Amino acid sequence: MTLFVNRLTQLDVSLWCPKRGLIGASWHVDAELDGALGEDGMLFDFGEVKPWIKSRLDAGADHTLLVPSRAPGISVEECREGLAIRTQLPYPMEVRGPRQAFTLLPWQAIGAERLGEHLAKELMRRPPPRVVAIRLGLRDETIDGASYTYSHGLKRHAGNCQRIAHGHRSRLEVWRQGRRDTGLEVRWANWLADRYLVDAEDVIDDGDADTLRCHYQAPQGRFALCLPRARCAVLPCTTTVEQIAAWLAAKIARECGERIRVKAFEGIDKGAIAEAGP
Repeated sequence: MTLFVNRLTQLDVSLWCPKRGLIGASWHVDAELDGALGEDGMLFDFGEVKPWIKSRLDAGADHTLLVPSRAPGISVEECREGLAIRTQLPYPMEVRGPRQAFTLLPWQAIGAERLGEHLAKELMRRPPPRVVAIRLGLRDETIDGASYTYSHGLKRHAGNCQRIAHGHRSRLEVWRQGRRDTGLEVRWANWLADRYLVDAEDVIDDGDADTLRCHYQAPQGRFALCLPRARCAVLPCTTTVEQIAAWLAAKIARECGERIRVKAFEGIDKGAIAEAGP
């Protein structure tokens, strides 16, 4: 017998791609469990399936940086903060943080299908009673329109959002004078694609015009990141979705000279709305 739960939860992560660099990603998680029925006629109570799987994913890969440790140009070393990840292709990056901020995978590249298989195997190390197999499917949200990917870290967050390199794949909706403007949506989504969003307060000003360095202390530990400036957007505020929406609305309004309303998503089915005038 197989029990299935579609859209059981979602994963929000960043991953390192040897071709694109640092990428934010958000995936729906679908689950199937095989096993024998109990005396109650059930394989597994739906009310227990969701929290059991979600709690383990939340404590594992979710809100981490997925690192394909066998990709060309990647090195992983211990450091004062915990681990130091360095890359060369397609551009140099160095990120430091506590071990729990990273998911190291001995692969050449990160793929959703393979990651789902890996996470299912992790769950099967201690399966629930009567469950003999678990399958997880990771899939992108279907988005008709503009979407963008970004990575960030929130040092004041009490949970795992404080990790300096986690991210999201998100919708973007823009209204100009009360009407949706798909041209603006596409333009700004393309500009935001694969960028790292950083609070100006966390940037180290060392006079290097080409490289951006940032660091902060958070409840889980000390974090540091070094990236090409061209791959970053520096905000005059923390990079919560509320502040991202407000920053985008103000930036677009100044450029257009008209009132702008922005609906910025943070991953799937959540986000913030902000308005600004020129």
